[in-house]
Amino acid sequence: MHDQEIKCPKCGAVFKVDEASYAKIVKQVRDDEFSRDLAEREKSFEREKSAAVELAKVDTEKTLQSELNQRENRIVKLEAELDNLKMQSEAELRNLKTKTEIELDNAKTKFQLKLANEESKQQNLRDGYETQIKLRDEQIERLKDMKLKLSTKMVGESLEQFCQNEFNKVRMAAFPEAYFDKDNTVSATSGSKGDFIFRDPAEGVESLSIMFEMKNENEATRTKKKNEDFLAELDKDRREKNCEYAILVSMLEAESDLYNQGIVDVSYKYPKMYVIRPQFFIPMITILKNAAEKSLEAKKELALVKNQNIDITTFEDDVENWKAGWLATMQKAGKKHLEAIEQINKAIKDLEKVRDALMLSDKHLVAAEHKMDDLTVKRLTRKNPTMRAKFEELNAGDASLEEK
Repeated sequence: MHDQEIKCPKCGAVFKVDEASYAKIVKQVRDDEFSRDLAEREKSFEREKSAAVELAKVDTEKTLQSELNQRENRIVKLEAELDNLKMQSEAELRNLKTKTEIELDNAKTKFQLKLANEESKQQNLRDGYETQIKLRDEQIERLKDMKLKLSTKMVGESLEQFCQNEFNKVRMAAFPEAYFDKDNTVSATSGSKGDFIFRDPAEGVESLSIMFEMKNENEATRTKKKNEDFLAELDKDRREKNCEYAILVSMLEAESDLYNQGIVDVSYKYPKMYVIRPQFFIPMITILKNAAEKSLEAKKELALVKNQNIDITTFEDDVENWKAGWLATMQKAGKKHLEAIEQINKAIKDLEKVRDALMLSDKHLVAAEHKMDDLTVKRLTRKNPTMRAKFEELNAGDASLEEK
């Protein structure tokens, strides 16, 4: 190893150092230069970094500003489109509402006119029906009152006494020459008798004769009798007492729709026999008397022909057939009257249904008007995908701007 000479740059002195010391000195010098170089590089890097950051910041701000300007322009464009759509929708809505209101007013006018006309018709029908109902109710009340009067348990008056009193009330005015009294003669063959016999002579000819049987309901009896239980015996009494008609005046089977018609022809079982309710006692005699008066002239001619020994069988049958047909017509008229009452009741129920339907229809019209008032632009566009997407974009843009 050789010693190295080193000259001091300041004093010029020369001194020797060994290789180890020389290496240390060189290392020291190199370390100092590296440190200076590193520091200089670090400073340069910081300057470059700052410049790059500033440049990036400027570029970013420019980019953000550009995007913001584009978004604002897009928002302005969307708002303009939305305003146009709103104006179009509002115009369409106004037109639709105006058109709907006009149609609704026309429909209301027509409906009110129809309703007024229908109400007028209904009122006329109701007035007619109410009159019929009033008459029917009055008749029902009379029947109820009659039933109460006929109850031997409540009043103590028998049905026979009632019928006799009713006849006596009109005897002199309607039947001045008629015979009406108790049947006091017991039949020698059957051992029975009817309750009353009616005979009406006219100019020497008996124009009408009726055998009456009266049957009232005994409320204390457990076993209730039926009208049919007395028809056979009544027919025997009619024939044995030589009466033309047989009539059962009955309060039996009070709930029977058949007998509650008032007059029931049972001649399909027994000739010229009827079952009636007490309120038809006088009307039934009057009906038969009127029919007898119609055939009185024929009976006179029959009597004259009989005296002349002429066969009048066919002619007599014709007269009887005419009387039977006339009575059948009267009975049909009574049934039609009851059917008319039932139809009136049904019509009243139908009218009440019509009234309820009209009231419900009016409620629906009011509800439709309320729905029209609730109609908005949002309701009209909520099912439009394009409008919904634009609303969502607009809302999203507003939210992002608020975050920034």
